[in-house]
Amino acid sequence: MIVQAERLPLIIFAGGGGSSEPERWVSGACRANTLDLIARAAATTALGPIVLVTTRDGWGDSLAGLPVHVVADEPGHPFHFGRRLREVVAHLGFTRFLYMGGGAGPLLSASALDEITRRALAAERGVLANNLYSADFLALAPAAALDAIEPPDADNDLAWRLAAAGLPAEGLPVSAATRLDLDTPNDLLVASLHPACGPTLRRYVEGLPLDRSRADRILTELANPRGEVLVYGRISAATWAVLEALPCQTRIFSEERGMRASGRQARGQVFAWLGSYLQAVGPGEFFRALARSCSAALLDTRVLFAHLGLHPTATDRFYSDLLLPERIADPQVRALTLAALAAPVPLMLGGQGLVSGDLLALAEVAQP
Repeated sequence: MIVQAERLPLIIFAGGGGSSEPERWVSGACRANTLDLIARAAATTALGPIVLVTTRDGWGDSLAGLPVHVVADEPGHPFHFGRRLREVVAHLGFTRFLYMGGGAGPLLSASALDEITRRALAAERGVLANNLYSADFLALAPAAALDAIEPPDADNDLAWRLAAAGLPAEGLPVSAATRLDLDTPNDLLVASLHPACGPTLRRYVEGLPLDRSRADRILTELANPRGEVLVYGRISAATWAVLEALPCQTRIFSEERGMRASGRQARGQVFAWLGSYLQAVGPGEFFRALARSCSAALLDTRVLFAHLGLHPTATDRFYSDLLLPERIADPQVRALTLAALAAPVPLMLGGQGLVSGDLLALAEVAQP
């Protein structure tokens, strides 16, 4: 048991591995970001102790001398996020805590982390999350509330399950710092372009063979009053409001928000209007038409995949995001990516994070 004073314990979960090169890039970036998170947490006065739940491999001597208590996952033991979190909290005797995924908060400053911590400590009961509907980090009091819910498979579902169980819940203001999370290769690239990116993460990403030329061209269009930027996917009203303040013209297509949380994706009930157009005209004409309507675009392709009934592997999704069709196994994903690569305007492909935290970060870089 770790004794708590008038501080908030921090629990960081950082996994590892991946069967493909881009998956390993993301895993490595999450480890680099974890080291930055530990440094920021150690610089605060209200946060601690710091606990890292992880596998032993891949860290080398990077954790040596850091003010962190490591709880090692058992090799070969099936991992379940919710059960593991409840187990760790009970073992350490925490009555409240701040949880962060290893890819969370790459743009959070130490002062912002301290402010979040103090805000959480001021509440006797409740959950404070970066995003109530898809949490990457959250503060919880009391910790015993974990026993009142079905433990989720992933951290994204934790906040809304706690809220559904009756716990007072509040979300943090929408910003790049609260919403950007490292889930895909493009998340890494965008984080590294932002001045608030941690030094360990920045060095790691700069050592990867990521092509930033499309991101640079999109930044130019975002800052250009004559630019026309198209954004498609699960876009929130708060993100939409940020785009409205940019110099460029915008075309915003928002659909199928909540497709995963509602169960529509699992039931095969996703219907996307833009997906219907893609089916009607095919990938080639789809991207030619898109290029006629904008000078740059960011597409949440997971909505299109779900509409088409596709379930691509993480490997195929990431190679599609990287616009490397020759490495994609699924023929439909490959055809879509090949057509995107041939588009005459700069494109970025990704998941919901692309049209949330990534887009907010790009907006801040384009118009500091």
